[in-house]
Amino acid sequence: MRILLALFILLCAPIGAQNIYPQDYFASPLDIPLVLSGTFAELRSNHFHSGMDIKTQQRTGLKVKASADGYVSRIKIAHYGYGKALYITHKNGYTTVYAHLKSFSPEIEDYIKKKQYYKESYEIELFPKVDELLVTKGNLVAYSGNSGGSGGPHLHFEIRDNAERPINPMLFGIEIKDSKLPTVTSIYAYPLDESSHVNNSNTKQSLRLIPLKNGDYTVENINAFGKIGFGITTWDRQDLAPNKNGVYNIQTFVNGSKNFELDFKRFSFDETKHIKQLIDYKQFKTRKQRLQKLFRINNPLSIYKDLYKEGILSIEDSTYSVYKIKVSDFKNNTSWVTISIKGQKSKSIKSQPEIKTPYYIYAEKSTTLKEKNISVDIFPDTFYEDFYMDFNVNADTLTLHKDIVPLKKNLKISYNISKYSAEDKNKLFIARLSGYKKTPYYSFTKREGDTLSSYTKRLGTYALAYDDEVPTITPINFKKGQWLSKYRFLKVKIDDKVSGISSYRATVNGNWILMEYDYKTKTLTHDFNDGVIGDTKNNLKVIVTDNVGNNSTFETTFYRK
Repeated sequence: MRILLALFILLCAPIGAQNIYPQDYFASPLDIPLVLSGTFAELRSNHFHSGMDIKTQQRTGLKVKASADGYVSRIKIAHYGYGKALYITHKNGYTTVYAHLKSFSPEIEDYIKKKQYYKESYEIELFPKVDELLVTKGNLVAYSGNSGGSGGPHLHFEIRDNAERPINPMLFGIEIKDSKLPTVTSIYAYPLDESSHVNNSNTKQSLRLIPLKNGDYTVENINAFGKIGFGITTWDRQDLAPNKNGVYNIQTFVNGSKNFELDFKRFSFDETKHIKQLIDYKQFKTRKQRLQKLFRINNPLSIYKDLYKEGILSIEDSTYSVYKIKVSDFKNNTSWVTISIKGQKSKSIKSQPEIKTPYYIYAEKSTTLKEKNISVDIFPDTFYEDFYMDFNVNADTLTLHKDIVPLKKNLKISYNISKYSAEDKNKLFIARLSGYKKTPYYSFTKREGDTLSSYTKRLGTYALAYDDEVPTITPINFKKGQWLSKYRFLKVKIDDKVSGISSYRATVNGNWILMEYDYKTKTLTHDFNDGVIGDTKNNLKVIVTDNVGNNSTFETTFYRK
């Protein structure tokens, strides 16, 4: 059976396919065996993963080396996202990216801190000139860390082309050990119009997946009629790590003819948001399962290849078809799923009645929904498909459907707050209510006169929230009047439990000092090695402001010699 499948793979492989990327140009950015916690184009909550996440042995501070000669073309330091990130442009036109860093090489660190102190800002984005920060292949450029939105110590590494499109680094010869077959965990069938059905049902069906001894799968035979599609949940595991990572390629075949492919070699950042239409978004939001649809409906993603009728099958009565799914990792370890389909038109079809509301949203048109003091502006091309919207207002709480329908772009929620007192108006914000307890989370809110507005890419429940609590500021590793001569760091914890932290500022003896903010630990940290704090008596002042303007001030004195 494996020999036949290998021959089938060879026959189905594109003629003349070759790797066009240089194989010996880029070296590994770390001096340890490369073990991945995340692979390229792996499915994330609202985007494709744009690089490889390299494990750093559960620690920070590993030396990060330049993968090739070049120059530092961009440096970005942010509280969230990539945290501390370095971009190196190379002579062959590609750019490598190193993210979630702890710190930079001494030369680069000195360059950055001068800019931070000049702008009096921790968060900064810099674009050095071509000749300012030259780097050599294999030389130190940074130290690995856990900054930004990282969930644990690792190095995020990317290779981008000259159009800023991320490409799978493995295509450049960066070696990762992988001899394991991809795993398939579920298969679903989708009737795609009112007259179609699978196993006498017009609703999505979970199919019984049967693992075979050779690593392949089959599915219990199904009856179907009309236009149908399939969905799959699948993951891959490399040799040296237990992580469930993304796969490299998925292809489908109908009676031996290819009709669909997902090719995860490269994508652009502009299109990554369309992952919400690639997956079954409702399934993800209700079951935390990333079910990839093996057919395309209103999705401009460039990773689709060789589509025949958008990957949709048209099953006729009294026919037999064989549908195959080929799932591959980068090393071409391949798992196959075989589904036998009997075309049988049913006279009795189970269907789930469509829930209709007074608000029907046409995806290509603009719509304004308004009730009492709340309005929602939906712009053209916000949604992928037309649907009935659940829209309801109860006091200051807005029910805007459930978060089970994906959006392409923002819609606008507005509240008229003229009924509130002047004092209260300054403390109000728009919040998204989440979870069983409907906990309010700040949604970026702008005020113009008596109108509060917020742009969002998520449906769900929203409400006006009130914040009159000031942020808290607590010293961590020192006390008032303490001598800190032997200390390397000064640490302060800041927190705001309602609307969240908006900004902070720290000074010593009236002069701004750099304090790095880690939102995961709610910690501000100053490095005395910056050399800006003098000897003897020092007066520290920290001001923290939340998202509605409440602020706290912390002042104390410490000594150094």
